[in-house]
Amino acid sequence: MEEHFFQCPYCWEEISMLLDASVRHQTYVEDCEVCCNPIEITVYYEEGVLTEFSAQELGQ
Repeated sequence: MEEHFFQCPYCWEEISMLLDASVRHQTYVEDCEVCCNPIEITVYYEEGVLTEFSAQELGQ
């Protein structure tokens, strides 16, 4: 597991999430720990290295 810091697309607070580098492509929804709004997280790994991360408002 790897901790990744980013800004919430709703409240702009810096938050962190634990990412699983053993799964090459992931898309899931997780609530912001500050404002509780749903964030759509998309993650890509290549050979265990994070190559793409996006955190968007749900449905955007």
